[in-house]
Amino acid sequence: MLLSAPANTLPQATLNGARRALLMATLAFAACFSVWTLYAVMGLTLRQQLALSATEYGILLATPILSGALFRIPLGLMADRYRARNLWGYLMLAVLPALALLPQISSYSGYLCLGLWFGISGGAFTLGIRYVSDWFSSDRQGLALGLFGVGNAGVALTFILVPLIQHYAGWNWIGPIYAAGLAFIALLFFVLAPTLPLAYRATTAQPNASALNLKQLVSDARIWRFGLYYYFVFGSFLALLLWLPQYYMQAYQMTEPQAMAFTLFFVATSSMIRALGGWFADRYGGRAVNWGVFWVCIVCLFFLSYPPTTLVIHGVEKDVQLEISMNVWWFTLLIFIIGVAQGLGRASVYKVLHDYYPRHMGAAGGFVGAIGALGGCTLPILFGMAQDILGIVTGCFMILYGVLALCMITMFFANQAARYQYKLHRAREHNFLLDEDD
Repeated sequence: MLLSAPANTLPQATLNGARRALLMATLAFAACFSVWTLYAVMGLTLRQQLALSATEYGILLATPILSGALFRIPLGLMADRYRARNLWGYLMLAVLPALALLPQISSYSGYLCLGLWFGISGGAFTLGIRYVSDWFSSDRQGLALGLFGVGNAGVALTFILVPLIQHYAGWNWIGPIYAAGLAFIALLFFVLAPTLPLAYRATTAQPNASALNLKQLVSDARIWRFGLYYYFVFGSFLALLLWLPQYYMQAYQMTEPQAMAFTLFFVATSSMIRALGGWFADRYGGRAVNWGVFWVCIVCLFFLSYPPTTLVIHGVEKDVQLEISMNVWWFTLLIFIIGVAQGLGRASVYKVLHDYYPRHMGAAGGFVGAIGALGGCTLPILFGMAQDILGIVTGCFMILYGVLALCMITMFFANQAARYQYKLHRAREHNFLLDEDD
């Protein structure tokens, strides 16, 4: 088990310039997140143009998420050794050529390859977590990281901007306009984002012997447990924002603009509530918030998993037919509740992570973030396979129910083990005091 650095290596008070650092980090994260989820909107048109199956569509949505998830691990390790601020600026610049090349692509394989390229923008979260956490004292980490996480709302920009660009400028201008916007944000970040004070930078932003390596991260069971929690609260959020537009169109025969509007409602509420989740985690503890989030979600998923069903009861004189299904408004209400709960959970997971790894938020945060982002990569593929194999539109929610059940079982036994260790420690402490009295 890895041990965190002593508390005295943390700032005892929030540093000067912290608010500006948080503002610029949130703005840059929103821009990167909007690029990372570009296929969430473009995918609907591409599915029709390329005549994709549900599984092929899931793979298309997953490609940017996959590269973003994998890049979070090396970026996290680098962020503990070098300045996260500079790495972040270079990351945004590296994505620009892929966006500029987007109009030249016309094949399915081409979109997959380009998706892997601009998908590295998803690694911005890891750099942002390290950058922001260095500015705030421990008792404000939950709120600070929660506010930074509001940058998830960048996907809302994609849901609004892509249809507008397509309508007024044309399909081929989506990539170039996004490239110009990201270049502007990168320039703004380089100019306005503050650097750490020299006295503090020496212990946090330069190479040091205490930095964690990949072997240490992989061997830490606690990291994997936090990653599993984040796989649900963030991975399923990513998967749902990618999958919901076509779900609304299939299950409720909505038009594309209507489906986008309903999905935008889910995305916006789940992203904006994250700051409140950070405040709750600071006040009541991240573990308690996570447990409450899981219970709320599993109840909602139980109802969402039930497929539309027709029951025929053979009566004495005639058959009685019962229709069991959920209308669009009840469905949207349950999705809204899940989105709010996931937003609270995303902030609380990182609050708990910071409690254990305050000086390793780059490496530990990157590894946990990578596992969570892999949920956004693997779950859409599983959704598509479930629909193709079972032929049930609610198969996606059955999969999420199973994932969440695994999270809750893991958390239950982890909490039981923690209570046992606490009682054992108290018992040893009590015996030690008795020995002193003798």
